[in-house]
Amino acid sequence: MNTLETTAQQTAWDIAARVCDPEIPVLTIADLGILRRVAVYDDGDAANAAGKPAVQITITPTYSGCPAMDAIRDDLAAVFAAEGYAHVAIETVLAPAWTTDWMTDAGKAKLEEYGIAAPSGHSGAGGHSGRIRLALAVKCPQCQSLNTKEITRFGSTSCKALYVCQDCKEPFDYFKVL
Repeated sequence: MNTLETTAQQTAWDIAARVCDPEIPVLTIADLGILRRVAVYDDGDAANAAGKPAVQITITPTYSGCPAMDAIRDDLAAVFAAEGYAHVAIETVLAPAWTTDWMTDAGKAKLEEYGIAAPSGHSGAGGHSGRIRLALAVKCPQCQSLNTKEITRFGSTSCKALYVCQDCKEPFDYFKVL
């Protein structure tokens, strides 16, 4: 199999990047950084009447037991089928482990607009031994106050913590730095 032109690859990437996260529907899998790779190939199958190449998609879950991965795989298969792609393979890889460092700035802004505090700082994934990580204040996505308090380390999903703002009194999720 030969990798096709970058135009076909960009088209396939754009299709995959439209798929939304089922747990946080304002984010796409590209915003979250779990869409890792999209490759297109000429598989030599003349039966594909639409003339679409074969597609190989690589995704990484936010954590190894993420229940949303089945829905994401199904949504990817459906969006490519709707676009006329007959041959789509979706691979889930666990290494390297996903990190919030892979989230896009646009994705973090969408989280804030949705009422979820975006991760702040960098995870330090891949090293940085010797440094001591300090917990920083989490800004309330409603009133922007830093006067917030963690209620529980695990919120509506394992990758979020539940906080409350001491000023506006609103509870909110914080997407943890992982």
